[in-house]
Amino acid sequence: MIESLIQFFETIPPAYRTGILVTGLLGFWILEGAVPMFSFKYEKVKHALLNIFFTLTTMVVNLGLAFLIVKAADFTTANQFGLLYLVDLPIWAHLILAVMLLDLVGAWLIHWIEHKIKFLWKFHLIHHSDTHVDVTTALRHHPGESIFRASFTTLGIIIAGVPIGMVFVYQTLSAIFAQLTHANVQTPKKIDRLLSYVFVTPAMHKVHHHYVQPLTDTNYGNIFAIWDRIFGTFAEVEDSQSIKYGIDTHMKESEHSSIMNLLAIPFQKYRPPTTSKFGSEEGQAEEAENTK
Repeated sequence: MIESLIQFFETIPPAYRTGILVTGLLGFWILEGAVPMFSFKYEKVKHALLNIFFTLTTMVVNLGLAFLIVKAADFTTANQFGLLYLVDLPIWAHLILAVMLLDLVGAWLIHWIEHKIKFLWKFHLIHHSDTHVDVTTALRHHPGESIFRASFTTLGIIIAGVPIGMVFVYQTLSAIFAQLTHANVQTPKKIDRLLSYVFVTPAMHKVHHHYVQPLTDTNYGNIFAIWDRIFGTFAEVEDSQSIKYGIDTHMKESEHSSIMNLLAIPFQKYRPPTTSKFGSEEGQAEEAENTK
């Protein structure tokens, strides 16, 4: 069964993969209307179109870098190279560990680094600038950030030793989890908390989208919540309604809802948030003035 699954993903047509992602997007879009976590007052379609623009730029970047991912996977397979080839694993164990390690390097690690290095943060904050987090926010990434993430996925493939079929399984799961955890859906609190010991859940990830530190710098995981618990970056809030979305340096609608401005933000003068991320007291005072 596992072998059949991997073989299916090795040869899956791009249209099928796209269909899976579009189906998930539409499904969560409908669910948001039925059981929303927040009752947003916003132009949902206009908001979606803005975020879908960044989906298209991500697709372009990923197509351009796809050959690196394929070459890396083919190299590890041909040479039995990578951590998972150091021991003789059954295929199901190889798949599970491959997904976990790709999630660690290709999602958690690069995400954590993006919050620690100012140059990378300036690209990543486009994702955080969304003041109405919903399923389409999962698609909102600057093209520059897409390059960083594709590079770390390639690094994860080489370190772990992951054949291309397993890479496609991981990428599909990663995209579905991103949609799920960003979707504006209310989940039963006890179930959400229980699942968050292993998997990233909607309530858990919403904490990461709070507009100020320290919560902004927590819950970096995409599929597995265990990385945040292991590395001490897990956080939760008792009342999800206390969360305010966005990033405190770019709360003006003219800045976080303009495609041209969002594309330009990484090349604009850096604005330190009020909690001094990479900043100084002088920078904080300037930012406070800018956001009035």
